[in-house]
Amino acid sequence: MKIKQIWEDLAKDKSLQKGLLFRRYSGSVKPDIYVALQYPEKFWCVYVAINATTEVNISNFSNLQEIHVDLFASPNENGKNILIFKLLNFEHKDIFAVLCEDLIESISEETNEKKIIREVLNRFEKWKSLFSKIGLQGLKSEEQRGLFGELFFLRKYLSTNNDFFSVVNTWIGTEKQVRDFQSSTWAVEVKTTHGNNHQKVHISSERQLDISNLEHLFLYHISLEQLQNTEETLNDIVDSIDEILKSETIVLNRFKSKLYEVGYFDLQRILYESIGYRIRQDIFYKVENDFPRIEENDIRAGVGDVKYSIILSQCTSFIINETEVFDTVKP
Repeated sequence: MKIKQIWEDLAKDKSLQKGLLFRRYSGSVKPDIYVALQYPEKFWCVYVAINATTEVNISNFSNLQEIHVDLFASPNENGKNILIFKLLNFEHKDIFAVLCEDLIESISEETNEKKIIREVLNRFEKWKSLFSKIGLQGLKSEEQRGLFGELFFLRKYLSTNNDFFSVVNTWIGTEKQVRDFQSSTWAVEVKTTHGNNHQKVHISSERQLDISNLEHLFLYHISLEQLQNTEETLNDIVDSIDEILKSETIVLNRFKSKLYEVGYFDLQRILYESIGYRIRQDIFYKVENDFPRIEENDIRAGVGDVKYSIILSQCTSFIINETEVFDTVKP
């Protein structure tokens, strides 16, 4: 990872005893983004140089325990301020590096300073919640199964399409969107079940299976058997996708960033080592015509928070071939 290499190179430089030792991230990145090491603490930092006249509100980021955010006049450029993000807890260096790389990639072609600042601060809002999750006891059992199902679909999708960056970007379930995977014309909702209720899936809102503004909507049902110390674990399926993406660093960083958003962190892998999953059955359904569902225009005024279940044995006429699905879901 390029940014980690820069920090490591800066750490070898003994010319500074106190202050910021810095290097521009890349000449190919349009914004003025620098990677820095703060001495004597050797805190990892990343900062953006902006015009001193540009207003930036960082009041929401005060009193954070993991990362410090600051804005001050640049000691090297007149008329410039530095918007800096500093990692205080070195245990989280790998997560910080991935998030910084993903942040830089997201603004690499942007030249409008206001848009750059807005994107940086919006991203950092997500970082706040991510770092607060690290101290928790990992994903709950239901969340683990749900993530396994989404990754099972993602791996299949990556095997059918070489545009890895676009494929990974269609995974929006990590952002608490209505559906798990979506492009401009299609969407896929992944439902993972286990145990005795493997033929019933729960729908969380009236919009989840609403085909308005979509040409194609698919429901992908995965029935799991949960086993102890055997079969593919959550860690295994993450590693298998890492292997697919290993030659494309930007895509791999985007994938890891999405895992962090959902609450999966490498430093908690031990929590997921013993539980494996066997796929009992996986079936695609095309949601169209009389597929049993509630849509937004079915809801009377004043009714909200609609949740319901679908009995999949009543949906056999909507089963669709996997090949046809992946021929349709182009990024």
